[in-house]
Amino acid sequence: MRTRTTAAALITASLLLTVTACETTPEPDAPAAGPEPSTSTLSKADRDAALAAAGLPPRPDDGTAAAFVRALDGINTDIAHGKTDKAVSRGMDTCGVIKRFPDDKAKQVDQTNKRWSSPTHPDGHGLATAEKILAVSHKHLCPEF
Repeated sequence: MRTRTTAAALITASLLLTVTACETTPEPDAPAAGPEPSTSTLSKADRDAALAAAGLPPRPDDGTAAAFVRALDGINTDIAHGKTDKAVSRGMDTCGVIKRFPDDKAKQVDQTNKRWSSPTHPDGHGLATAEKILAVSHKHLCPEF
């Protein structure tokens, strides 16, 4: 009797899980739940002001971003590894480190090494390379820092 009761309980639990899973799985063509995505209404000046308030430089134009990535590739192509937007974002973050620690070059290099990892360098590219990345970021993205 105990075996039949346990088996029945397991079958019931299995059916409940199956029904629950079916009820919560969205239709493939169904719209995603949540608010409708909106486009940003911030002007470039407003975005730049927000970045400045966060201690970051303005987002570079396409030409500056391309020159920045070329300079990184000149150090090692694995640094940007073909991802321009990600490299620019990391470079802007590196500029933030320069601004937050203006008199602490060792801290800047250490933070840059930690920030600039890649699939083949999960712990960073080393301090010598980080120092070069720091210099390239400073030159191309935030020379005024």
